[in-house]
Amino acid sequence: MVERSLCMRELEFSLNMSVPMSNLASNLNVSKLCLGTMTFGEQNSLSQSFNILDKAFDSGINFFDSAEMYPVPQRAETHGRSEEYFGRWVKERKIPRDRVVFATKVSGPSGQMTWIRGGPTSLDGSNIQEAIDNSLLRAQTDYIDLYQLHWPDRYVPMFGETDYDPARQYSSVSFDEQLDALGRAVDAGKIRFIGVSNETPYGVMKFLQAAEKNPAYPRIVSVQNLYNLLCRTFDSGLAECCHLEGVSLLAYSPLAMGLLSGKYLLPDGGADDARLNLFKGRYSEGESRYNLSNETIREATKAYISIAERYGIHPVSLAIAFVLQHPLVSSAIFGATKLWQLEQVVNACDLKLSPEIIVDIDEVHSRFPNPCS
Repeated sequence: MVERSLCMRELEFSLNMSVPMSNLASNLNVSKLCLGTMTFGEQNSLSQSFNILDKAFDSGINFFDSAEMYPVPQRAETHGRSEEYFGRWVKERKIPRDRVVFATKVSGPSGQMTWIRGGPTSLDGSNIQEAIDNSLLRAQTDYIDLYQLHWPDRYVPMFGETDYDPARQYSSVSFDEQLDALGRAVDAGKIRFIGVSNETPYGVMKFLQAAEKNPAYPRIVSVQNLYNLLCRTFDSGLAECCHLEGVSLLAYSPLAMGLLSGKYLLPDGGADDARLNLFKGRYSEGESRYNLSNETIREATKAYISIAERYGIHPVSLAIAFVLQHPLVSSAIFGATKLWQLEQVVNACDLKLSPEIIVDIDEVHSRFPNPCS
């Protein structure tokens, strides 16, 4: 693999930087766009992943999100490749470690991914510690900038579920035990900051309250939850918690897994290698949550794309700009399997939605509230 000199990369970075920055925490500045790596090692080969990472970094993106279970759809043969590819890229491109912000996640209890610590079974101290050590090894790094709990160690409706069922609650690992394990990793220099993902207002407040009572526990700085034009449930309860407690939203799936680009509304249903087509039958969350055979989802998607057309805006730009204008969003986490997709997202940083566009967006939202929650 041909290496590009560090001085040339530094020059390109300074000339091409177009993505604005955000302060996620003290001494943690991140780009307003975060490149998600969950396709690396499945949809994207190593060389393709490197090309996408190169382009993202040269565009001013310094924030990269992964997870121990990636890539998806998850399987034993590819487990951990996304972290591995990112770590190899940093090493082979000779990028100073402090120039990138590496975020990754520990898997919560699943029972399905038996190749990850037997399930995994829980987010107890030993599971968290083992997951951190394995991620450090795969990414070939001494520390993780932002370490997140991928989903809660308790029953909550998520990944397309909406209604809480009290009968499904089970005995879970305490918030204190989870924070104790994370605090020990912070003290050891293995992680810098912590966050949660797919979390509820109850969970966010319990983590914050536990950290307030015990100064040895780290305080969460972010919640990585779904947020896009088709799903604004964050605004119903979590927004108040995050605003008053100073916790940032890392908004994942800002394009609703590609629906808001309009590609799945094309006469041919989108390219064969588009994610929902390529992995049809293997991607339960995507197929249930972003199902265009659902008339409400389809009509809402068409309505938002019509707004973009009416104002002469690319649908991708409309969707990304909407998320970035949210006052609590520190970064929007997006995925790209091709360079032109990455360029479309980066270009959205230059767009400021007018009050008239926001009025039109809110009108559609009032007709089709959160069809992809």
